[in-house]
Amino acid sequence: MIALLVALPVLVILAHVFFPSGEVWRHLVSTVLGSYLSNTVILSLSVAIGTTLIGTACAWLVVMCRFPGRRLFEWALLLPLAVPTYVIAYAYTDFLQFAGPLQSTLRDWFGWEFGDYYFPDIRSLGGASLLITMVLYPYVYLLARASFMEQSVSALDVGRTLGLGPWRMFKRIALPLSRPAIIGGGTLVLMETLNEF
Repeated sequence: MIALLVALPVLVILAHVFFPSGEVWRHLVSTVLGSYLSNTVILSLSVAIGTTLIGTACAWLVVMCRFPGRRLFEWALLLPLAVPTYVIAYAYTDFLQFAGPLQSTLRDWFGWEFGDYYFPDIRSLGGASLLITMVLYPYVYLLARASFMEQSVSALDVGRTLGLGPWRMFKRIALPLSRPAIIGGGTLVLMETLNEF
């Protein structure tokens, strides 16, 4: 009985989704449904591809390469998860828009007016994709890093003895072994992207 009471709002919403009044769906289909669906698909695909590339590359570099500051980067690459996506979206939108401090400073320094220069529109589908990608790539990074760290050094050594260079060793040995972790991180990113959108 308690579960039915808790589920009642969800059941009412589902009833309106599957049995709506005909006029509402016709209006949505004729006006905004197509653009909403296409924007959702484009945003999801671009964020999934971007986070997978950035997260996997950063994880591979941090685990397999030795460079100054590597220990700092191991943890600093997780920092975008500390701030909610919508807060970063508001902050960067304010910072990068026409009236924001960046463009205002550029206009003051160079004497530019509106139309004298090109600056990408942050309030666009590309801007949203970029911001969400830069906030959510740590999901892929964290899982890929753990997967790369768990891989046996023996498999990589065998690749080296067979003459594989670093790129081919990554492509033929490390990436296939880490594919489940990378796909898992990408799936988390997709769910988070749909949640934010």
